[in-house]
Amino acid sequence: MQMLTRNVLLDMELEEDDDEDGDIVLENFEQTIVPNFGSLESQQDFRTPEFEEFNGKPDSLFFNDGQRRIDFVLVYEDESRKETNKKGTNEKQRRKRQAYESNLICQGLQLEATRSVLDDKIVFVKVHAPWDVLCTYAEIMHIKLPLKPNDLKTRSSAFDSFNWFTKVLRVDERVIKPEQEFFTAPFEKNRMNDFYIVDKDSFFNPATRSRIVYFILSRVKYHMVNNVSKFGINRLVSSGIYKAAFPLHDCQFGSRSEDPSCPNERYLLYREWAHPRSIYKKQPLDLIRKYYGEKIGIYFAWLGYYTQMLLLAAVVGVACFLYGYLNQDNCTWSKEVCDPDIGGKIVMCPQCDKICPFWKLNITCESSKKLCIFDSFGTLVFAVFMGVWVTLFLEFWKRRQAELEYEWDTVELQQEEQPRPEYEAQCTHVVINEITQEEERIPFTAWGKCIRITLCASAVLFWILLIIASVIGIIVYRLSVFIVFSAKLPSAINGTDPIQKYLTPQTATSVTASIISFIIIMILNTIYEKVAIMITNFELPRTQTDYENSLTMKMFLFQFVNYYSSCFYIAFFKGKFVGYPGDPVYWLGKYRNEECDPGGCLLELTTQLIIIMGGKAIWNNIQEVLLPWIMNLIGRYHSVSGSEKKTPRWEQDYHLQPMGKLGLFYEYLEMIIQFGFVTLFVASFPLAPLLALVNNILEIRVDAWKLTTQFRRMVPEKAQDIGAWQPIMQGIAILAVVTNAMIIAFTSDMIPRLVYYWSFSIPPYGDHTHYTMEGYISNTLSIFNIADFKNKSKGDSFSGLGDYTTCRYRDFRNPPGHPQEYKHNIYYWHVIAAKLAFIIVMEHIIYSVKFLISYIIPDVSKITRSKIKREKYLTQKLLHESHLKDMTKNMGAIAERMVEVVDNNLRPKLE
Repeated sequence: MQMLTRNVLLDMELEEDDDEDGDIVLENFEQTIVPNFGSLESQQDFRTPEFEEFNGKPDSLFFNDGQRRIDFVLVYEDESRKETNKKGTNEKQRRKRQAYESNLICQGLQLEATRSVLDDKIVFVKVHAPWDVLCTYAEIMHIKLPLKPNDLKTRSSAFDSFNWFTKVLRVDERVIKPEQEFFTAPFEKNRMNDFYIVDKDSFFNPATRSRIVYFILSRVKYHMVNNVSKFGINRLVSSGIYKAAFPLHDCQFGSRSEDPSCPNERYLLYREWAHPRSIYKKQPLDLIRKYYGEKIGIYFAWLGYYTQMLLLAAVVGVACFLYGYLNQDNCTWSKEVCDPDIGGKIVMCPQCDKICPFWKLNITCESSKKLCIFDSFGTLVFAVFMGVWVTLFLEFWKRRQAELEYEWDTVELQQEEQPRPEYEAQCTHVVINEITQEEERIPFTAWGKCIRITLCASAVLFWILLIIASVIGIIVYRLSVFIVFSAKLPSAINGTDPIQKYLTPQTATSVTASIISFIIIMILNTIYEKVAIMITNFELPRTQTDYENSLTMKMFLFQFVNYYSSCFYIAFFKGKFVGYPGDPVYWLGKYRNEECDPGGCLLELTTQLIIIMGGKAIWNNIQEVLLPWIMNLIGRYHSVSGSEKKTPRWEQDYHLQPMGKLGLFYEYLEMIIQFGFVTLFVASFPLAPLLALVNNILEIRVDAWKLTTQFRRMVPEKAQDIGAWQPIMQGIAILAVVTNAMIIAFTSDMIPRLVYYWSFSIPPYGDHTHYTMEGYISNTLSIFNIADFKNKSKGDSFSGLGDYTTCRYRDFRNPPGHPQEYKHNIYYWHVIAAKLAFIIVMEHIIYSVKFLISYIIPDVSKITRSKIKREKYLTQKLLHESHLKDMTKNMGAIAERMVEVVDNNLRPKLE
């Protein structure tokens, strides 16, 4: 691409004035280059031939002169060589691109273009930022840079005595050398001599250089429509004027670069972080941060810390599971269900109308045994533990985050966020700023903003109602299919058929409904991702942070309802409002409400969690691993089929997959949804932390492999914390205490069992002389007179009943013949009181412990706070003492000069 001189630019400006769609925006050379970067005559090294030939060095990261480093690459398709050439459209795109590249030159960037080795229609524009440009924008962006080596110890030495044990888990320091620590300060050009500049080429590392160049690329104008400027590389890429824009990886991931000056950081990350053999090693967070930036680094630091904390939760969860498993043989109420003389003689009432038969209680023997594993005293202990664990995790993460802020120089992150190009493009209304009293442009009036917010809120509400409608559809499916399974599965009333031991109507309904629910969840999730982006784009947030926060809340709200609604239904609604056999409750006036097993709905909730958590993990790994791998495989096949030419670094990276602006957003969202499953419903499934732990160990390496091998290098970004996800996790942690307390109280059968156990001598509950669970099953099953069935709900299957005239159902109601027959008995109200008391006591205890822990554990440790204060003191001392010395020296020289002048003037007069 021929470098444009001032005359050519002026000719183009005159040429484009008559453009119908808008004016091509060209910066003025004399106003931009001359004041900041020197005159045109000093920029002769900018000039390059029209297209440079590839120099045959595939690992080169420099222009063809071997001196100027490639900081960014822009890719476009040459319109003159397209097979289908739409002359008008392509010419406009070419002129916009030329104006944009001209303005990049005006900003001091240097460009070099080369055609693709494999496809001569593709042109790569390499971008280099000279020293003066880097210094100017480092000051504008308040980038912290080294002042002097840090003499403080930044790593904790608490575990130095265990170095021999943890050495095998750490990254070999001979392979990835620790980064030298520095005191840093925001860069200032007029204090350049105070900074630790050993070599100008290495003072700005590649990640910082790319960030500066991207800052410029995002703010350079190229078009004007109705006095509104269009600017930014993102808009050019989305409109197809450029096909891609990205910084370069520094080498191939599988082998070292042949260039001796290459740091080979991508190769080291793959070898020590992303490779499967490194799955047991700690993450090289400092190198991740150096290569990908703080935003990526903080994500992997958070994910790694979350995974470490899950190890403790998984150990306690497995212990509680083993406690239930080993004590299931001592489960008295399960023995009574399986006993042929007890459960085998209890005839249960039909659970649906007409078609459903009467059935014997012992056909639920296997499910009652499984329920003993999960619905045990260990479940209560684990629920209380998880309420404390989640608080410890959040508080200790805040401390770890504060340490990273200090180590990664983001404690006082000063980065004024500019408006998004999409926002600026819509700024057509002129208003007076109340503060500055100056005119400024906004995209819409206050009334227009209210309309947009109303429409966006209505759209979100509509999709949430759609999810609720799908949940109702699943409920209707359960009610319909349960009738079919009830009619076909129990072929014998005595429950001796082998299939009935494992495949009861309840189990078959639960499993199939959970699978269908998972499929619907994934379909709605895929659709809503696009809808949420459309709604947020229509809402038009001003900055990228506002955009991400708005999208975060929409996506989380939707996925919260999408993933958890079926679990909330099973836990808190199913089987709670069913009436009794003579007067059942109907859905929509047609479908009889679902009932739980005699042991409750806890086992069904566990099944739902296993299917959704397991299915989600498998689906996400397929998407994250197979999809980019297949896309890259197809791309490489089409680009290099039949070609043995060596391709340069920029062309190899071009054929990788783009990460996208919201790539990290989806990674966070996936983990936060998992965090909800681990905390909100953990009382029903103690093995949830173990599943999450295994998934996260793989997730870290899968994400690492994906970033280092399958995706282009992301633009490094600064970040202090994990953003809006922190308050979301805190909200989940507070809600988790309530949900787990209610699961134990209303979903499990623990409270009724405890009431029965401690009330052994009270006649309504039992007449035993010692604490026992004997007779519990009979006590929890009420009696119904078969003759009292209404025609609508009367079952057809009376064969095999013998002389039975009554059936049993799960509830606490008075028997037939009682003055208040079929009304709730006193035991029911005692159990309700015990449940409510349990919820209040458990919540207050856990909340008290949570708030106490939050108060005791400060967000920033004392050591980190001291380091921050000391670094601030030393940097102030370094920056100001030298200037005070210079000022004192200058003032002394001035005083001496004044004395000399006075002396010279007065002496002749005195003489």
